Amino acid sequence: MTVPVLGDTRPPLPVRPQPHERDGRQPQTGGGQPHPQHTARHDDTDHPAPPDRSRSMMPTPIALTSTDQEIGPRRPGAIYQNVDGRFEVLALITDPREAAKLLRRDSARWAVIVRDTLRPDGQPFAVGSVWTTSDYLIRPAKAVPAFAPAA
Repeated sequence: MTVPVLGDTRPPLPVRPQPHERDGRQPQTGGGQPHPQHTARHDDTDHPAPPDRSRSMMPTPIALTSTDQEIGPRRPGAIYQNVDGRFEVLALITDPREAAKLLRRDSARWAVIVRDTLRPDGQPFAVGSVWTTSDYLIRPAKAVPAFAPAA
């Protein structure tokens, strides 16, 4: 069943006001000329242009965070706590190949083997999460001397 259309008896929809800045709805009146500030030529004798390195074959060094900062104070013997639980650090793995195997992640550079001390049946497992502000140290690791005394 179709409803017969009796004509446009509804009022027209309101039109949005013209925006202050161009948004592509109105035609350009300036003929597409760029702003003079963007095309101004400066005297290049005092400040030579930096060399174009976009096609350089040399790799650009990327500033990575230090592994020590990512690990934080988690050394063997330390106990720390976060929202996931309270953990005792059993071992610190800094060999990237071994860490990648433990975490099953090719990009791993280090791993920490921990045990949850809040669970009586806590089994050791590897973690690769960085030290954040939500982690806090409960017991620091004992300082290990550089050379152990000979017996």
